[in-house]
Amino acid sequence: MTDQTWLTQEAFDRLQQEYEHLTGEGRTAIAKEIDERRQEGDLKENGGYHAAREEQGKQEARIQQLRALLESAHVGEASASDGTVQSGSVVTATVAGKQMRFLVGSREVAGGTDIDVFSAQSPLGNALLGKRVGDSTSYTAPNGNAVAIEVLAVEAFTG
Repeated sequence: MTDQTWLTQEAFDRLQQEYEHLTGEGRTAIAKEIDERRQEGDLKENGGYHAAREEQGKQEARIQQLRALLESAHVGEASASDGTVQSGSVVTATVAGKQMRFLVGSREVAGGTDIDVFSAQSPLGNALLGKRVGDSTSYTAPNGNAVAIEVLAVEAFTG
C-alpha cells in the first residue's frame, strides 16, 4: 500500500504545473541542449555534454518523484486541529530541551514558507503522530540516543 501525502489544493496545483512543465517543454529543452552539446565533438572530453546529461538525470528523477507524489496525494484543507498531531499539523514542542515549531508533513506542502518540516515517516514525526497537547514521548536518534519530546501546541497548517 502506498503512503498518502496530504497536500493543499494550492500545493497540488503547483506540483502538477511543475510536472507538466518538466514532462513537456522541460524535456524538449534538455534534449535540445544535449543534441547541441553532442554536435560539439568528442564526447569523452565534452564537459557541456556531460553536464547536460547529468541535468537530464536530475530532471527525470524529479519527474518520477512528482508522479509518485501526485498519484498518492490526498488533496484538501487541513482539518481543524483537535489538539492531536497528524500529517498537516503544525507542532510546537520541546525537543531535547529546545522549543521548536514545525510542520509534520511534506516539504511540498510547505512550499515557499520558511517553516521547518518533518515527514510523518521521520523518527520525530512518527513519534508525534497521535500525540496530544501535554503528551510526552521520545524517539531514538540515529546516534542511538533517546530524544525526549513534549507537545506544547498543535494547530492546522494554513500555508
